[in-house]
Amino acid sequence: MKIKTPIIKSVLMILMFALAAVQPVSAGKKDDTMVIAFVREILNLDYMHTTKREYIMLSDLIDETLFHVDETTFEIKPNLAISYNYSDDKTIDVVLRQDVTFHDGSKMTADDVYYTYQYVIEDKANKPHKTTVRWLESVEKTGPYSVRFRLKTTYPLALRDMARRIRIRQNGIYGTTGNYDKNNQAATLNGLGPYKVKSFDPGKELILERFDKYFEGPKGKSAIAKIKIRSIPDLGTQQAELMTGNIDWIYNVPMDVAQSMGKTGRAVHLEGPSMRIGFIPLDAGGYSGEGNPLTKVNVRRAIIHAIDRENIITNLVGGTSKVIDSACHPIQFGCTDDVRKYEYNLEKAKALIADAGYPDGFKLDLWAYREQQVSEAIASDLTKAGIKVNLRYSKLSALNKARRARQIPAYFGTWASGGTADVAAIANVHWSIDSDRNLSGDPKVTELMLGAENTKDPGERKELYSKGLQLIADQAYWVPLYAFTANYLTSKDLSFPIPLDGLPRLYKTSWK
Repeated sequence: MKIKTPIIKSVLMILMFALAAVQPVSAGKKDDTMVIAFVREILNLDYMHTTKREYIMLSDLIDETLFHVDETTFEIKPNLAISYNYSDDKTIDVVLRQDVTFHDGSKMTADDVYYTYQYVIEDKANKPHKTTVRWLESVEKTGPYSVRFRLKTTYPLALRDMARRIRIRQNGIYGTTGNYDKNNQAATLNGLGPYKVKSFDPGKELILERFDKYFEGPKGKSAIAKIKIRSIPDLGTQQAELMTGNIDWIYNVPMDVAQSMGKTGRAVHLEGPSMRIGFIPLDAGGYSGEGNPLTKVNVRRAIIHAIDRENIITNLVGGTSKVIDSACHPIQFGCTDDVRKYEYNLEKAKALIADAGYPDGFKLDLWAYREQQVSEAIASDLTKAGIKVNLRYSKLSALNKARRARQIPAYFGTWASGGTADVAAIANVHWSIDSDRNLSGDPKVTELMLGAENTKDPGERKELYSKGLQLIADQAYWVPLYAFTANYLTSKDLSFPIPLDGLPRLYKTSWK
C-alpha cells in the first residue's frame, strides 16, 4: 500500500506565503555570484578537524590535496603532486608541482607538505587525524619539491587517504610541536584551492571569490567568480528563497518536494546517484543483553525477509534508489552482489521466527535518527511478522551514546563512505573488532573485511571482500536496505553537473 507523506502540503504553504511577500529577483548570474544554502551551520573553515559533508564541499573549493579522485572513473591522480613512486611496499616518494601558490601569494614547497603531515601525525588527540593516518609511520623532506612517506605496513589505500582527507597547510600555520593551535585556520583559511575566502560570518554567511593564481590542476578553472554560502537551517525557507530567486542551489531535498518544485517551472529538479546506503546492523553478538533473539541466525534472516524494501523505495524513497543485497554500495571497488539474497516473504519470516523458538514473536527496540517515514515503514513491516517493535526515533547524538554503551540491539543507519568508491571506507568503520558499530561478534568478518588492507594486489583484495561480504549476508549480520538518491534544486540559470558518487563538486558549476 502506498504510504502518503504530509511534507508537500507544509512546504507548499511556506512557499505560498514567501511568494506572496517577495517578488522574484534576478538570480546570481547577473553579478556572477552563485548563492547556495546549507542546513548545517558553517562554524569552522578548516576541514582538517571535521568529517561533515558540508565541510567536504567547502574544502573542495578552498583546499587542495596531494592527489585527486577523478569524478568519473574514481581513479587516484596526481594533484599538488606531479608524480609518485613506490620504492617498496611501505615507502612512497612524491614529487611536487612547482607552480602552486597559497591564497596569500606564497609558494607551496616541500616544507609545507612535510609540516602538514607531521602535524597530523603528532595531533593524536584529533579523532579524524588519528583514524586517517593510522598507517603512516613518518614523513621526510627529500628535496625542495619532494617528500617521502614511510608506512607502518602495506596499505593499498594510502593515496586515497591523501586525496580524500589531508589538506595541505602552510608551514607553521598551526604553530610548532607541542604548541599547536588547531583553531588557527578556523576563521581565516589560507588555502590552495580554486576559491579563496573573502569574508566569513560564522553560522550565517561565507563569501568566496575565485583565486586568479590557481594552478592548472585536475579541477580546472572555475567558471563562476563568486560563491556565497548561506546557513539556513529550515529546509522550507531554503526552498522559498530558491523560488524567489535569492538562492541558486540546494541539496538533500526530499524527493516529493523536489519533484513538486521542479514542476512549478521556477526551479530545476535534478536527481542522481549517491554513495550513501541504508542498513540495519543486528546484535548477533548479544552485546545489548542476555536472551537477545537477534543472536539466532534464523531470527536475523527473518527480519530481512519481513521488510518490503521494494515497496519502501517505490512509495517513500523514489528516484534512482535501488535495493542492495550486500553490505556495500554497488559502485565501490570490492563490492559484490554474489551473496545470499533475501526476497520479501512475510510468511517465511513468520516461520523462521517460530522455528527459532518465538511462535508468539518477541520485543525489539529499533533505533533511528533520520528517514523517519522509512523507519516507521520498517517498523510496520516487522510488526506484521510478529515482532513487537518499539521504534526509538532520536537525535544522532543520543543514538551514538547508546550504541557506545552497547544498549542498542538494532538501528537504522546510513553511510556515505565520504564519497570513496572502495569497500574499505565501510569496512574500516563498521567491521573493526573494536568498533561499536560492529554488532556481529564475529572475528572472521573483521579478519576478511580489514585483511584486504594488508595487500596491494587488487585481485586478492576483491577475493577477501567477497568472502567477507558473503559471510555477512549468509549470517544476516546486516539488513542491507537501499542505495540513496541525491536530489538537488537549482535556479534556471545554473548548470550543475550531477556527481556519480553523490558528492557535489561546486567548483564545476557554471551559468547557462
